[in-house]
Amino acid sequence: MVDLGARMARRRGFFAELQHQAKLADQRQQAALRQQSQAVKRAEAAQRAAERAAAAAARASEQDRKRLEREAAQAHAEARQAEAEELTAELNRRLVELDEILSATLDVDDFVDLESLRAVVTHPPFPREDLRVPIPAPAAIPDPPLPVKREPEPVKGLLGRKQKAADALAAVEQQYATDYWAWKAATDELPARRAAQEAAHQAAESARQIALAEALAQYEAESAAREKDVAEQNESLDQLISGLAYGTVDALQEYVGIVLANSIYPEWFPVSHSATFEPTTAELSLRVLIPGPDAIPAIKSYRYTKATDEITPVAATQKDTKDRYLRVVHNIALRSLHEVFEADRRGLIASISLELGTETISPATGRPTYVPFVAVAARREEFDALDLSAVVPSATLEHLGASVSKNPYGLVPAVAGGVRRAR
Repeated sequence: MVDLGARMARRRGFFAELQHQAKLADQRQQAALRQQSQAVKRAEAAQRAAERAAAAAARASEQDRKRLEREAAQAHAEARQAEAEELTAELNRRLVELDEILSATLDVDDFVDLESLRAVVTHPPFPREDLRVPIPAPAAIPDPPLPVKREPEPVKGLLGRKQKAADALAAVEQQYATDYWAWKAATDELPARRAAQEAAHQAAESARQIALAEALAQYEAESAAREKDVAEQNESLDQLISGLAYGTVDALQEYVGIVLANSIYPEWFPVSHSATFEPTTAELSLRVLIPGPDAIPAIKSYRYTKATDEITPVAATQKDTKDRYLRVVHNIALRSLHEVFEADRRGLIASISLELGTETISPATGRPTYVPFVAVAARREEFDALDLSAVVPSATLEHLGASVSKNPYGLVPAVAGGVRRAR
C-alpha cells in the first residue's frame, strides 16, 4: 500500500508539521490510556475470578468438584464472551469515528491564532550541579604523640632481685629508645606528608573547577543553540504573520497547511492535504488523499462460540462497507472545504477547487496510481450559506456541481471534466 502519510509529511510546512505531530501525539496518548484502562479492568476481573475459584476450591468437598469445574467453565465462557464484546465495542468506536468525520469538526473553530505557535525557550536543569560544590579540605594529619617511658615491672621472687630489677630497667630504657626514634621519624616525615595531602587536595579541587568550567561551557553552548533555534523559529513565525497580513501566496499556503494539520483524523485512517493558491483568481487548489477502501473495517461484530472456544469476526455486508466508504469520501470532501473557509477569517480565499482521491497499486500495471473520487469547486458565499449540520453530504456535493465517483469502494474514478468551476 502506498505510504500517503510519509509523503504528505514532506509536503507540509514547518509549522504545519509541528501542529500535526502535536495532535498525533495527543491522539496516541489518549489511545494508550484507553488500552491501559481496558487492560487493567481485564486483569482485575481475572484476579477476582482466580481468587474466588481458589477460595471455593479450598472449601470444596469431593462431591463439589464437578460443580466447581462447571462454574469455572462458565466463568471462562463469560470472560471470553466479554472479550468478544470488548472487541466489538472497539470496532464500533472506529466505525463511529468514521461516521462522525464531518460532524466532529462542526463545533470546532478551525481558525488558528498564529501567535499561539510562538516558541518559548525551555532549558533543562544544569546536569552537573555536583561540580559546583568545592571538595572539602581533608582533616589535618595530627602530630604523633610523644613517647612515654614506662615504669619497670615490679620484681617478683626473692632470688636474684637485683639482677631482675636491672634487667627490667634496661628493657624499659630499650623500649623508650625504640619509641623515641619512631616518634622522631614520624615527626620528621610530617611536613612532607602534610604537603602531599595539601597538593592532592589542590589537584582534586583544580580538576573539579576544570570539569565545572567545561560542563558550564557545554551547557551554555547548548542553551545558546536552543535560544538560537527558538529565535529563528519565532522569526519565521513573524515572517509568516507578516506575509499573511499582506496575503502573500507562500504565507497563505503555509497557513492553510497549519489549519489542515490541525485536522486530525483517526490514526488508523490518515488523511493528507496539499494546497496551492492562485492570487489572480483568489482560488485555492486543494488536493486530499485518503486511505483506500481496504482501510474500512469489513466486520460488523465479533462472536464467541462456546463449543470451539473461539472468537471470530462477523463480516459486514459488502453493501454496508461500500456505503460507509462512500459516506467517508463525501464527508471528508465537505469537511476539508469547511475547515479552510472557516479558518480564513480575512476572506483571502474566494473559492476552493478540491480534488479528493486515493493512491493505490494498479492491478493492471502493478505500479502506484492515483484514483480521483471527488472533484468540486465552491465559492465562499455559496459554501457559507450551507448548514452542514443538517445536510445530506451526497446531495450537498451534487448541489455544488461536483463530479463524484459512483463507486469509490470499487476504485471507480469520478468522471473527468464533470465539475463546474466556481464563479
